[in-house]
Amino acid sequence: MKVNRIGFKNFRNLEDSEIFPGSGVNVIYGDNAQGKTNLLEALWLFCGGHSFRTAKDSEVIKWNADFARLEMDFFGQGRDQRAALQILPNKKIVKINGVEKNSASALIEKFCAVVFSPEHLNLVKRGPGERRKFTDSAICREKLQNAVILSKYNRMLSQRNALLKDIFRKPSLEDTLDIWDAQLIHYGALLIYKRLEYMKNLSQKAAGFHSGISKDKEALSVRYLSTEDVNDDDSLEIIREKFAAKCAQNRKSDIHLGVTLSGPHRDDMEILINGKNAKSFASQGQQRSAVLSLKLAEAAVLRERMGEEPVILLDDVLSELDSGRQDFLLNELKNCQVFITCCEKQNKEQLKRGTVFYVSKGSVVSEK
Repeated sequence: MKVNRIGFKNFRNLEDSEIFPGSGVNVIYGDNAQGKTNLLEALWLFCGGHSFRTAKDSEVIKWNADFARLEMDFFGQGRDQRAALQILPNKKIVKINGVEKNSASALIEKFCAVVFSPEHLNLVKRGPGERRKFTDSAICREKLQNAVILSKYNRMLSQRNALLKDIFRKPSLEDTLDIWDAQLIHYGALLIYKRLEYMKNLSQKAAGFHSGISKDKEALSVRYLSTEDVNDDDSLEIIREKFAAKCAQNRKSDIHLGVTLSGPHRDDMEILINGKNAKSFASQGQQRSAVLSLKLAEAAVLRERMGEEPVILLDDVLSELDSGRQDFLLNELKNCQVFITCCEKQNKEQLKRGTVFYVSKGSVVSEK
């Protein structure tokens, strides 16, 4: 998958213009707060209409403008295609190959990218919720069916927790808990199984990328931490049995506290470098390398599903990395289109082959 052209009008601070990226590595450099990240955000919006920076559409519209408009020509699914996205304060209008679509989610089936931003370092730095969000987002992008499973599990969990609070006040309602438990266990076991399946694939690929980034000096591994005591090779039926046993074991405590103590909503992903927990023992550069490896592995998994390479968007990725790790990202990522933002001029000078754009006060200029 390759972006051949992207045009923007009234988008954040970017001057109304268009650029023509190269098919390999594209370095976007300039001082802070000039618009480099805005350019990556514009590309990412074609993955489904959602920003990786804000939930408010109005924030991407230039001050005093009524709308923002993005256009992209790209090669994907074996042919040249065109997408247009008009963003209004309360809605988006999407056209793909000249045909208006009902929702921006239609873009998911046409264009695919993986983004790294500094906020993704929270995968290592923060609690289990960040890592569950990463995994669930990845499996939902992999298969629409997984999004349905996650949605139904969350709904069952919410309803069960509401019932637990009612049971504490009115114990006779406990007889109805079995009905909700059956549904919670069904969808919860499916969700765990899908996460495990994805994580095994992700871990293997992330280990390879991290070996390349660290020049074989470090080994990265990822493992699923389960409140249901499941193992990586457990079948769906075994996972269901273990989750059911844990629900039965915790029933009295669940009722007393009014919450469900076990399930995929409490599970975690542990990130290890050389066998040690990255959150506790890794340096800033090692943590950044680990998250980068996970994001590149995410792209590799998407490639297997789609049959073509996703576009890779790397925002402020080179800071806190030594020159060897920087060189890997600038010069060793093959057969895919990459966009990398940076502030240091020396980073663009490390690029052996690729395209360079300079951003200043919202103006994006291609450097020959």
